[in-house]
Amino acid sequence: MPRVLVVEDDVQLVRALKINLQARSYEVEEASDAGSALRLAATCKPDVIVLDLGLPDMDGVELIRMIRGWSRVPILVLSARHMSEDKVRALDAGADDYVARLRAATRRRQATADTPELTVVTTDGFTIDLAAKKVQRDSGTVRLTPTEWHLLEVLVTSPGRLVSQRALLREVWGPTYAENTNYLRVYMAQLRRKLEADPAHPRYLITEPGMGYRFEP
Repeated sequence: MPRVLVVEDDVQLVRALKINLQARSYEVEEASDAGSALRLAATCKPDVIVLDLGLPDMDGVELIRMIRGWSRVPILVLSARHMSEDKVRALDAGADDYVARLRAATRRRQATADTPELTVVTTDGFTIDLAAKKVQRDSGTVRLTPTEWHLLEVLVTSPGRLVSQRALLREVWGPTYAENTNYLRVYMAQLRRKLEADPAHPRYLITEPGMGYRFEP
């Protein structure tokens, strides 16, 4: 039974989530604040974390950064709403789509369960330490912006595999940017200038025209 950690301080929303998820054969753990979430993430080893960014003791984005320092567990962020009732209605209205996303995340998690977690990626040109969020070249540390880092991280954790433009845009910028392919062109060009020996003829960060991008180790 896949285990979901729900991080949310709204009791009504947690109750609705729990009912929906347990009805679909998910085991549910609950945390009402970031401190509890960190403890449960480390001890109960969830397959997916469902997280509201508005927590009482810490900004949800900072909690995500902390978890990402040591875990690659999928994290789904709840949409921000002003009223608890709106959240519950939105969940009930879109439960099937929501659970489909959970299933996709748990499938990805289970597919890599027997594979050691990738922490360091080494090429002839540079080394990426995913846990420390650092990139090194012969000339020293490569300084990346948060967006550049996120884009690079998505690509290098799927070595040799095509990642579609839409998937990259949704992952790095969010679902409302799924059509903004110009963002990818700009940021991929920046990454190549920082990492490739010959940015005009990249060896590692490969474009698949009209489809997406691929990291070739």
